[in-house]
Amino acid sequence: MAQTRRRLRSSTVVLGGMGVLAAALSACGSDPDRRCVDRDSYTLGDGYKVVSDKNCSGGSSGSRGKSRSRTTDADWYYDSDVRNGYAEHGTFSRSEAVDRGGFGCSGSGGG
Repeated sequence: MAQTRRRLRSSTVVLGGMGVLAAALSACGSDPDRRCVDRDSYTLGDGYKVVSDKNCSGGSSGSRGKSRSRTTDADWYYDSDVRNGYAEHGTFSRSEAVDRGGFGCSGSGGG
C-alpha cells in the first residue's frame, strides 16, 4: 500500500510540473490580448472607446490608419482592461505588451 501511495505522489508531481510548464510556454508563445480602439476618443476615467476590428487596418500590430467609413483614428491597444465598451490601462506598443509577459518569459520586464 505504501508503494501505491508513493506512485500517486510521483504522478501528481509530474502532472503538476507539466501544467506549470504548459502555462509558461503558452503565456510566452501567444500574442497579447488586443482591442481595436479609437485613439481620438480618450476620456479620463473611461479610457479609449473600443471600435470594430475592421477599423484597425491590416489586422496586424503596428498598422494604423483612418477608417474608410468614418474618420476614426483606430489602432490596436494591448493588454487593457475593458469595461462598458472602453479600454484602459493598456499600451499601443505590442513589444511592450509582450515584455510585460507572464511567468517564464524572456525580455526586459524589469520593474
